[in-house]
Amino acid sequence: MSQSSVGHPALGRCDSQFSRRKFLQRTALAGVGLAVSVSGIRASESGGSELPMRVLGRTGARVTILGLGTAPIGEARGDMAEAVKIFSEVIDRGVNYVDTARIYGIAEEALGQVLATRRDKVFLVTKCWTDSGEKARQMFEESLRMLKTDHVDLVHIHNVGNKNLDRVLASDGILEYLLKQKQAGKTRFIGLSGHERPPQFVKMLETDQIDVVMAVMNYADRNIYDFESKVLPECRKRNVGVVAMKVYAGIKGGFPNHRKGWVGCNTPPEMLGKALAYALDLEGVSVANVGPFTMEQAIRNIELAGQYKPLTDAERKELLAYGKELAATLGPRYGPVA
Repeated sequence: MSQSSVGHPALGRCDSQFSRRKFLQRTALAGVGLAVSVSGIRASESGGSELPMRVLGRTGARVTILGLGTAPIGEARGDMAEAVKIFSEVIDRGVNYVDTARIYGIAEEALGQVLATRRDKVFLVTKCWTDSGEKARQMFEESLRMLKTDHVDLVHIHNVGNKNLDRVLASDGILEYLLKQKQAGKTRFIGLSGHERPPQFVKMLETDQIDVVMAVMNYADRNIYDFESKVLPECRKRNVGVVAMKVYAGIKGGFPNHRKGWVGCNTPPEMLGKALAYALDLEGVSVANVGPFTMEQAIRNIELAGQYKPLTDAERKELLAYGKELAATLGPRYGPVA
């Protein structure tokens, strides 16, 4: 879920102060450049921003380094017209990786209106939160109906870390169902998404039926779930595409606040650019999937992606030191580590 990977332009500081004064002093000038500025985003003749692109592992698809997460807006169940407006703007500015799910409130319905004229511009991703093949069928058919399309590019087994893998891999389980949909052309690829239990991902990757993984990867949670060392190497080994989520270390308060965008994320606003860079610097990561709550946040995320540069050794060292302290206050809020 991308809903807690939110870059809020007006976030207050994190409640815990830590020893970050030195870090913030060194990044203050960089923070000035993070202000929202529509004019600062170069647009192509088609109206899209010139965002860097990467190949998404063995899918061969070229995707923008920034993905549009739709959970925050969808789960908030706000104004449909505003959701359509924001999603349209992000895609028109060049973001082509679009992530949604059946359980994200109004997200798929809003995207259905957007994709009516933009389906060929996006790499479309949805998810099924189940280990059952029959329940996956019901969810996926509803997703296609809401999205107003006859196929998607990728379907994730949603939050595989909390699923019964014996059921997932059974003859009537979700993986077998999705393999049939892949053969039928209703999805091009099959993926895993999730926040907890990295070993579950490794077991699924060993089936060699998984094309893409989306997992929590950020400068703080590397000290908690550590998908970076537990799952990412296996993805590289198998050329599985990788999408990082929760790149801003998640929303304050975790899952209970996923419909409360105003509480802000765990990364201070002046550090968002470096948090994004950490995820994109990871070898094998193609996309940082970020879910905005507002148009202002959406535009800012695009600007940050357009300004992306790999962290220097000094920047990385300082960010990781801050992340280690932050992680101690966050804990395994998404569920068990193992």
